[in-house]
Amino acid sequence: MAIALYVAELTKSFGGRRVLEGVSWELADGETVGLIGPNGSGKSTLLKLIAGLDDADSGTISAQPGVTIGYLPQEPVLGPAHTILEEVLAAHAQLATLDAELRLLEARMGEPAVYEDAVALERVMEAHARATEQFERHDGRGYRGRVERTLRRLGFDAADFDRSTVGLSGGEKKLVALARLLVTEPSVLLLDEPDNHLDLAGKGLLERVIADHRGAVAIISHDRYLLDVVADAIAEVEMAGRHPGRPQLSVFPGNYSEFMFEKRLALEQQEKLHLVQQREAERLQHSIQRLKDFSSNGQNEKMVRRWKSMEKRLDKLPRTERPMMEPRRMGLTLTAERGSKRVLELIDVSRSFGEREVLRNVNLLLLAGERVGLVGPNGAGKSVLVTIALGQPPDSGSVKLGPSIEAGYYAQEHETLDPALSAVDHVRRGRTMTEGDAVAFLGRFLFDFDMARKPVRTLSGGEKSRLQLALLMLQQPNLLLLDEPTNNLDVTSSEVLEDAIDEYPGTMLAISHDRYFLERVAGRVLELADARLTEYPGGYAEYRARDRVTEPEPSPPARAPARRRRA
Repeated sequence: MAIALYVAELTKSFGGRRVLEGVSWELADGETVGLIGPNGSGKSTLLKLIAGLDDADSGTISAQPGVTIGYLPQEPVLGPAHTILEEVLAAHAQLATLDAELRLLEARMGEPAVYEDAVALERVMEAHARATEQFERHDGRGYRGRVERTLRRLGFDAADFDRSTVGLSGGEKKLVALARLLVTEPSVLLLDEPDNHLDLAGKGLLERVIADHRGAVAIISHDRYLLDVVADAIAEVEMAGRHPGRPQLSVFPGNYSEFMFEKRLALEQQEKLHLVQQREAERLQHSIQRLKDFSSNGQNEKMVRRWKSMEKRLDKLPRTERPMMEPRRMGLTLTAERGSKRVLELIDVSRSFGEREVLRNVNLLLLAGERVGLVGPNGAGKSVLVTIALGQPPDSGSVKLGPSIEAGYYAQEHETLDPALSAVDHVRRGRTMTEGDAVAFLGRFLFDFDMARKPVRTLSGGEKSRLQLALLMLQQPNLLLLDEPTNNLDVTSSEVLEDAIDEYPGTMLAISHDRYFLERVAGRVLELADARLTEYPGGYAEYRARDRVTEPEPSPPARAPARRRRA
């Protein structure tokens, strides 16, 4: 495949901290590459540099002639005064201006002061003809149709086109921003966590968009399921300076499961080679020492020649770095007293907001030790159901919490955290301890001293997520109510959370669109849609098989699947 763009020896620092160091990378035309790595490793910075939104300290970025680049940021900003249709039309600034001018001129033609004045009408019609000629020269008629088709492709219908961008959910904003990007028809798509805030249907639409794109795609995502479905290769970005002499970015062919298999295999082989070399070095060192002992303090020239020869062999012996088999991980453990057998019960619960009904006669019973996943479209009321379980009164119905049950809540938007307080302040408010002990505790959650003392408002989404998990660990609740807990976590931290839930003796209800997470932890699935709650016993795989969700199966992570090729 032809190379669409090439990055050579890219280096970037912020405030004295090296984020990217000597990064080189090729992105081939027609290839989809998943960018993975710890939070803070420079993945987003790399995409911004390629998109031309920032300048590198050193290095070059080259694209083939004719290659155009489109970039979708993590948190897209939409025009507050726009409708959905206007927002996407504005992607082509000149056409958007001409389209607005044509609509204004057409409106003026209908004004009595214009159509009753022949001279004024002629001027307006001439202006309209000039604008129409320019509009059609740039395929304006076709552009509007392309915009509408793109919006429909991403799940919006004609009735949505005139909705304001102000009231859109996070997932809807992502889809509108994606539509705005797609209509410009870039040959390279740079997508920074495009799946964040998307529900299961939205993720399915995103997968189809990526599969249908004819050019190259680079996508940052923590969704292992998504990367299994769309990726032809995985580019792993490590923290700058972590392994001197080793590339910060390494590319592995295949999807995420293939990457994990190959990486595990390579690390095991590196470990074996390191041990063999260590044993040989130790053997030579022992032999050299014995020869020195037998040489009578250097008096025996034959022995001296032999040990010096061995020292040369030892100096030339290849030295393979001992691999770090696992990256540094959170030290999360979740403990709790088991508590009541009937943990949480909702009986005929209903809740509306104005004329919008989100819960209608909902019934739910959680028993001790259960792991339940709650899914459904964005805006269906899943978070409302959880807040009612936490004590927010419903319009009707009743909520019963077991007498020995204490609920711990993970909030999707981190609203349980005080933005003015530091992580240390939150920990000490949760449990009495010295500042030093609080800093040491936060170290288990990958906070260094400075980060632990910063106000929460300055922390990244991943850092806020780890702080919430740290506070849940201190609280030791026997009912976990989790609202999108993996949204801002990197892959390693998500796996730590899944392991902790596996060992957790309490009960869990988790809202999630993370399909790997649901498959790993949920024993049954509840779907909230159209104000009704439907139960699917048997976990997420059974839910996907029985419900309307039709998604490609990811490759099983336990073995190396066959190499996939893009059609």
